Amino acid sequence: MKCGVLFSGGKDSSLAALMLAHYYDVELNTFVFSPRKDLEAVEKAAEQLGLVHHIRMFHDGVLKQAVDQIISDGYPNNAITMVHLEALTHLAGIYPVIADGTRFDDRVPYLHRDEVQRLTCRHGVSYIRPLLGYQKQEVLRLAGREVQITYGETGSMENGDYEGGIRDAIKQRGLDPGRFFPNRHEQSLVLGRTGTSGVQS
Repeated sequence: MKCGVLFSGGKDSSLAALMLAHYYDVELNTFVFSPRKDLEAVEKAAEQLGLVHHIRMFHDGVLKQAVDQIISDGYPNNAITMVHLEALTHLAGIYPVIADGTRFDDRVPYLHRDEVQRLTCRHGVSYIRPLLGYQKQEVLRLAGREVQITYGETGSMENGDYEGGIRDAIKQRGLDPGRFFPNRHEQSLVLGRTGTSGVQS
């Protein structure tokens, strides 16, 4: 059975995809606001995982809605979760099973139980979060056994995260994204496989 996994090119979505690949025909899906976004690094990460990779566009209006909400709220949490739900809803029209790399201690993006129930009931899909029981330190340990990872601050890495496109759109309105987003937000990018996967204590 096919499973569409949201994929940023980072450690969380990569580990989730590799876990699910034992049981499903996994396809990776990266969403962009613009067809001009450079995703070369993300495509290389997907290639290293050996999984089919699709680049998909958000429908018109999602970026504006996200930026409007961030400016109104004064912080990005609700907007990023809204964008994440839009991506999952899109995948729900394509795959019988959808998934992401949301882990135990994630606050954003994060769907609560009632939101998950609405999504799955409305579209007749299964939504899987294989890392939901794993805290950050365990994700780091497991991901380190599967993939080679590099780290950097948001904006300094070419990954498939939503935040980069949203920050650019805020700048285009003449505003400083630093007013809304936390400082020193670290992101990851997968460079390749480690070749050391397996059981180890």
